[in-house]
Amino acid sequence: MIAKKTINLVIALIGLILFLLFSKNFFYLLDKEVKINKQQKIYPNVYINNIKFGEEKVDSIVNFFNKKNNELKKTTVFILYQNEKIATFSAQQINLHFDSQGIAKRAYFIGRSTHFSSKIIQKIFSIFGWQKFNFYINPSFDYQPFYEFIKIAKDQYNKPAKNAFFQFENGRVILFTQEKYGQEINEEKFYQLIEKEIKNIDRKKKKIININLPIKEIEPEIKLNSINKFGIEEKIGEGKSDYSGSIPERIHNIILASSKFNGILIPPKKIISFNKIVGDISQLTGYKPAYIIKDGKTILGDGGGVCQVSTTLFRAALNTGLEIIERHHHAYRVSYYENDSKPGLDATVFAPLIDLKIKNNTPAYILIQTKVDEEKNLLYFYFFGKKDQRRIEISTPTVWDIYPPLSPKYQDDPTLKKGVIKQIDFPAWGAKSSFNYKVYVDNKLIIDEKFISSYRPWQAVYLVGIAD
Repeated sequence: MIAKKTINLVIALIGLILFLLFSKNFFYLLDKEVKINKQQKIYPNVYINNIKFGEEKVDSIVNFFNKKNNELKKTTVFILYQNEKIATFSAQQINLHFDSQGIAKRAYFIGRSTHFSSKIIQKIFSIFGWQKFNFYINPSFDYQPFYEFIKIAKDQYNKPAKNAFFQFENGRVILFTQEKYGQEINEEKFYQLIEKEIKNIDRKKKKIININLPIKEIEPEIKLNSINKFGIEEKIGEGKSDYSGSIPERIHNIILASSKFNGILIPPKKIISFNKIVGDISQLTGYKPAYIIKDGKTILGDGGGVCQVSTTLFRAALNTGLEIIERHHHAYRVSYYENDSKPGLDATVFAPLIDLKIKNNTPAYILIQTKVDEEKNLLYFYFFGKKDQRRIEISTPTVWDIYPPLSPKYQDDPTLKKGVIKQIDFPAWGAKSSFNYKVYVDNKLIIDEKFISSYRPWQAVYLVGIAD
């Protein structure tokens, strides 16, 4: 098919050439061709943005668009939010310009193609005015300044939706908080507006471009008007842990992290992620430095104590008969988690790779409420929902392969004076632990899982002062 078209084109081209050879038009064509090439001009009937540049020299195109570039330098782009200017970009910042050399080269290339048949046809059609060669050229610009702006603007203008919050007590809801819609920048639409306005700027003869920052609304998952659909009737499970022995900073972090879960609603069949709910753990979000284990060392790190919260959530999920999608045990036995339990009922988290994920496999929504008893050093997670014919069996953890702690470890601390020794970690025996977790609904086994934890022996760690 392609070969046939090519043959037909060649035949037509030969016919056209023969026609010209045996007519006076041939001499006109030849004379015009010689003059154009001798003077290095653009072929006739070449237009750029409907402006005629045929039989002009390349320099005239370059000069024409260089003048336009001088005009473009006066352009300013304003970004507005709710009719207030929030960002300004000059033409120089976004490198707004016409590629005058490239445009001239493109026009000059008409009739000078490296493809023989195209070259001949373009010469003939342009000289005899049988075709108008018109290019539509837009100014180009650099997107990078706008990318950088959006990256910063997200922090200020993107706001997450907030679900309706309510507190459940004695079989009824006692506290309501209205849901709030969120918003986020519509990046795709923003770049479309930028491109449309800037690329049309030469035709509109404008020096000022105003772009309203496009915002799209984010709808909350939970609204008060759907409260009756949740099916929450009573408490269906709880978890508890004892954080006695924690330093004040660790207690602060426990209270802060657990508050993130208070009022969380889990729809049926929905999987929740501990890390996603807690969010960023740093001093910027209110966490205090407390001792954590990192790279085999006990160091001060933001959010020490958050694993007390994940451990309590894990226990609440087990006691409710929920499906555990992801859970990780600690590398070593942490004393806080054995204040009221045998080894093996802990859950560690470390974003973004190590998470605790739980699935609501009950017939209704689950409402989470948390409570911190600061007098007794107890953290509670309560689950409210709708009970079904569910029976939960959690065996007492079995512990074996017990190993003694490693020798104490001493770390120099330039913040402590010489002669001061501070114990920041305590020895822990290595061990393996396991327990069986079974859940029945209507006497049908729906979960049969064995949780195995392997803890390596740990050493006491002392900070030794070296400051004068």
